[in-house]
Amino acid sequence: MPSNTVTEERRAPGRPSRRDAAALEAHLLDAALQEFLAHGYGAASLNRIIASAGVSKTTLYSRFPSKEALFRAIIYQQIGRSAAAMTFDQPALDLKKGLIEYAEYALELSLKGDVLAFNRLIYSEAHRFPELGAAAAERSRLGAKQVSSFIAKCAAAKRIKCKDPDAAAEAFILMLRGWYVNMTLTNEKSTAAQRRRWIERAVQALISGWEKW
Repeated sequence: MPSNTVTEERRAPGRPSRRDAAALEAHLLDAALQEFLAHGYGAASLNRIIASAGVSKTTLYSRFPSKEALFRAIIYQQIGRSAAAMTFDQPALDLKKGLIEYAEYALELSLKGDVLAFNRLIYSEAHRFPELGAAAAERSRLGAKQVSSFIAKCAAAKRIKCKDPDAAAEAFILMLRGWYVNMTLTNEKSTAAQRRRWIERAVQALISGWEKW
């Protein structure tokens, strides 16, 4: 066999390839997202999702056995998409610059289209469906973990002993969430320049004594 021959992925007859399976799951999640946005979490119908996606019940339930599983999968999909672009300036390890850029991207993304509508859905129905709040909290924990890692690397680069980067990261994420919730619940408008000024002031206040973290 020539050395440059590409070996095809072996799979059972009739079984979709990994690429096809990923495309099918993305298609199902898109149909589910539109159903949640149109009808809310409580009134969302798995049967309507099946009809909209043009798949069988077996296809849906074999991948997402419940409405909660679908909702969590959408959140993880959003996390994956944002994490691909929401990166820190690792070579420079500039704490202030990194946190400002992270906050700018996170808030800008969260104020757009389906992401904004999805978050409003969580806020409006979480009191009736605890699983929504749990899924949102899990998303926040993953963000805080990423921020904590960056804080620890910045501290190590400056030879600062950072005792609790997790607590600082949690405070940062909750600070962003507080601004975001206020904007979404009150329908206040903010220009990009106004948002940037708030982020810069908030980050400066947070890191003013970061050597003591």
